[in-house]
Formats: sequence, structure tokens, C-alpha cells
Amino acid sequence: MMSTQKENALSYRIVRRWLSILILILQGVGTLCFIFPFITNEKKNRKIKDWSHALLKILNVQIEVKGIRDLPSTPFLMVSNHISWFDIHLLNAHQPISFVAKSEVAGWPVFGWMAKQLGTLFIRRDDLKHAKNVVKEVAIALGERSICIFPEGTSTAGDKVLSFKPLLFEAAIQAQVPIYPVAIAYFCKETGLRSQAAAFVGDMGLLESVGNILKSRGLNVTLTFLPPIDLFIHSHADRKWLSQYCYDCISHEITQI
Repeated sequence: MMSTQKENALSYRIVRRWLSILILILQGVGTLCFIFPFITNEKKNRKIKDWSHALLKILNVQIEVKGIRDLPSTPFLMVSNHISWFDIHLLNAHQPISFVAKSEVAGWPVFGWMAKQLGTLFIRRDDLKHAKNVVKEVAIALGERSICIFPEGTSTAGDKVLSFKPLLFEAAIQAQVPIYPVAIAYFCKETGLRSQAAAFVGDMGLLESVGNILKSRGLNVTLTFLPPIDLFIHSHADRKWLSQYCYDCISHEITQI
């Protein structure tokens, strides 16, 4: 009897949180349609940050920031390992930034449209010609705003970092902006152990992934911002060197956590 009551209470909480997510998404769509066209970039960033924090609260996710505390207000290229669709909301909750995402994301219901409105650049990684064009787009965008890339090219369970693809690092060289590596790691709130609840891997769908996070009963996420790479100091660095350097930094951090 007691077990059934606990299961019913848990089911009720999950349903309530699903409804909260739906309401938050509708609020986000309304903001993008009716408010964003008329406000400054600074106010847009404030709303993006608030929306992301609201999503974290619903999903019972808490962020701990380590390493470099203050990111610059001028444009830079952020480089991160990739575990989940949720990574972008974690980073936006800390400091809003634009992203380069795989082209499939553009076709996601609602979220794909929202990503487009927020300035996400989409890349077809299996099309080299298209990818090179995206490099040019990223370099141009870096003249005005910061961009985050996930150079593994796919998401992982979070226990290791896959080799980085160097192509998009060329954009930082062309734009002559600093590069900020960041390591993302997810942990279970109850046990403190590394968690794969947020991992968005294989053929998993978005709704299934959200459901896994809801069932996890809470996550702690560590964002570790590592020392930046100044291209004025490393003036002879090419994209392969930058890619390997960032991989080494982030991979080392992940294995140490």
C-alpha cells in the first residue's frame, strides 16, 4: 500500500513537471514572437538566461561553475564536450551564447524553430562543402557575438571525450578571437556519482531524454571553464593544433572529475 502511494505521488510530480515544461515552452515561443523583435540584445540575453534557469528548476538541475568565473563581454569561441541537448540550456543559464548545431536539430518540432530564432547556425557534418561554408558564417558571426561549438560531432554518455573535429576551429583563426574550453559533467544529486540520465545518445528521442532527466530525481552539473587560448600569443597555431589542445584540456578535466 505504502509503495503504491509513493509510486502515485512520483507519477503525479512527473506529470506536473511535464505540464510546467509545456507552459514554459509556450512562454518561450510567445517571447520570441512578440517581445524579441522589439528589445535590445542585452534584454534578450536576460530573458534567455531567465528561461534557461526556469527549465533547470523544473528539471531539478543545479549548476556548479568552476575555473574561469568571468567570461568576456567581447566575442569568443567556446569549445565544449557534448553529452545532451540540455548542454545548451546549462551554458545559457550561465551566460547566453549562440551555438553551432547539427542540421537535424533544425527539424525538431518547436525546439528547432526556437533554436533558429536564437541565432543557431546549423551544419551538415557529412557535407564537407556545406561545413566549409558554415566556417565562414561562424567567422562572420564571431565579429559580433560569441559562439559555442561541440567539436566531437556527436553526444556521448559523458564518461569520456571523443576526438575533436578541427574544421570549425578555423573560424576562430579567421575572426582572431580567443577560445574558451569548457568541460561539462553530470552527477546524480542523491549519490554524487556520475550520471548518464541526461545523455542523448543513439536513437533516443527528445521526449524520451526529457523523461529520463525527470526520472533521475535531480542532477548536479559541473561547468569547468578552463584557461583561454589567446590567438595573439599562439599566432602560429593552426586548427589541428587548437583542436588537439582543447581536446587534451577537456579530456583531462573529465577524467579527473
